[in-house]
Amino acid sequence: MITLGFFALGLILGSFYNVVGLRVPAGESIVAPPSHCPHCGRRLSALELVPVFSYLFLKGQCRTCRAKISALYPAIELAVGLLFAWAFHRLGWAPELAAALALASLLAIVFVSDVAYMLIPDKILLVFAALFVALNACLPFRPWEDAFIGSAVGFLLPYAVAVVSRGKMGGGDIKLFAVLGFVLGWKNVLVAFFLSAFFGAVIGGAGLAAGMIKRGKPMPFAPFIALGAWAASFFGTDIWNWYFHFLSD
Repeated sequence: MITLGFFALGLILGSFYNVVGLRVPAGESIVAPPSHCPHCGRRLSALELVPVFSYLFLKGQCRTCRAKISALYPAIELAVGLLFAWAFHRLGWAPELAAALALASLLAIVFVSDVAYMLIPDKILLVFAALFVALNACLPFRPWEDAFIGSAVGFLLPYAVAVVSRGKMGGGDIKLFAVLGFVLGWKNVLVAFFLSAFFGAVIGGAGLAAGMIKRGKPMPFAPFIALGAWAASFFGTDIWNWYFHFLSD
């Protein structure tokens, strides 16, 4: 029942994270105006704001103007719900749970903002950086030296890639990895970086082959960072140990 409660909490917060990810990069308030159809401007009723279910009930269309509603909305709501439930299932009431929930929240918001605008706002990164520092002070989840070394590694590695590739990795991605390094530590942020590159290559290559992505067109990288960071947060140590065991054989 508690796991289901975390799932429901994730659904609700996922709906809010959609708002944050869409409004903050546009310089809009996350409080006003209330949720509305972006096409006809009609304020949404309470029944139209139920996470995931409203989208299914309305068949992905505005009730008034019949404009299509982006599938990103229910996808993020469902993803955050599942991530919250998974985090509690794996960690229980351990201090690491708060960091895992905050990490899922950050990844959801930057996923939305990067897909919508190809932008990861500094405001969001600064808020979560401060939150992670405060959490580690109150509910320690990472040794301080590992956290700060991880942050340095998280910044320097993608920065080096950006220099070598002459800017093909964005500044927002670099700063995001610096924040992730604090949460994950230096070993797991390395795992997250290489998993992100792997997911980007595989999914991007599949998109090119299917004609869904045009060659030479910029592609948001935050979704792949989100996949890599979440996988590293739970399986990073196993992946790290497996890799070096593989090398030693």
